[in-house]
Amino acid sequence: MSEIRVLSPATVANVVCGFDCLGFALSAPCDEMIVRIIERKIVRIVNRDDFNLPTKPEKNVAGAALLSMLRAIDADFGFEVEITKHIKPGSGIGSSSASAAGAVVAANKLLNERFSRLELVEFAMDGEKVASGDRHADNVAPCIFGGFTLVRSLNPLDVVTLDFPPLFVTIIHPQIEIKTSEARKMLPAQVSLKDAIRQWSNVGALVSGLQKGDYELISRALEDFIVEPVRKILIPKFDEIKNESLKGGALGGGISGSGPSIFMLSETLETAQKIEKVMREIYEQTTIDFNIYVSEINSEGVKFVN
Repeated sequence: MSEIRVLSPATVANVVCGFDCLGFALSAPCDEMIVRIIERKIVRIVNRDDFNLPTKPEKNVAGAALLSMLRAIDADFGFEVEITKHIKPGSGIGSSSASAAGAVVAANKLLNERFSRLELVEFAMDGEKVASGDRHADNVAPCIFGGFTLVRSLNPLDVVTLDFPPLFVTIIHPQIEIKTSEARKMLPAQVSLKDAIRQWSNVGALVSGLQKGDYELISRALEDFIVEPVRKILIPKFDEIKNESLKGGALGGGISGSGPSIFMLSETLETAQKIEKVMREIYEQTTIDFNIYVSEINSEGVKFVN
C-alpha cells in the first residue's frame, strides 16, 4: 500500500463525572486524513482546510504523533499526511485527538500493524501534548479503540474498553473559543473529601450502568461536583441547555472536554433529535453562531476508507 485514507472521529471526554479518564467516540463529524510513506526521514504536513494550523511537524498534533512513532522504530523514511479537518479546533469534541489518532492509526497500517492500539495511544498522546500542554488519553483512547473507554492509568498506560447499550448523543457547539490550556487553569488545586467520594461513586455507577445497559443508573450517575461548577460559567446558556434537555427526556450530559460544546446522551435517536430542537431553540435566542450534531456512539473508532 502506498497510502492510507482514514476518517478519524470526534470524541467526548470527561463524560461528566469521569474527568481525564472517561471518553467515547462519535460517528460524526470526522476528520479526513491521508498518510503516505516518503523517502526522506521527515514528517510533511499538508493542510486541506482553512484553519491555518501549523505545518511544522513538531507544532502540529498529527506531526508530533508521527515523529514519536518514527523515533520508536528508528526509521530511515518519513510520512506525509494530508489533513482535511471537519472538527473545528477548540470545539471541545476532540479536534486535536482526531488528528493525532488518525495519523498514527493510518501510519501503523502502512507499517503492517507493527504497533498495538495501546502503543498508538502513547504516540497520539505526544500529539495531544502539543495542543494542551499535557499528555492525556481520554480523547485519543476512544478515537483509537472506539466506543467508551476508561483510562485507568497513564503511567503505565492502561486503557479499559467498556461495553455499552445503544446510546445517542446530541452536541451543541457554540462558536466561541475556550482553549484547553486555559480551561485547565480554572480547575481547583484541591477538592473536599466529600466531593471526591461523590465523584468516585458516580464514576463507578456510570461504568456499571454502561456495562449492564441500565439507563436509569446511567442517568443518575451523570453528575459532576468538581469540574462542571467552575467551567460552566464560560459557556452561555449552559444551565438552560442542560435543564431543558433533561425535561425533554435526555439521560444526562454536560461539558464536552473543556468546552464550549455541551453534550446530552439519549436512549433513542428520536429523543436525541428532540433534544436537538431544544438546543436550537435556546441558542437561536442568542447572537452566538452554533453547530449541532446528532450521532450514535461509534464502536469502531478510526475507520479505513477507500
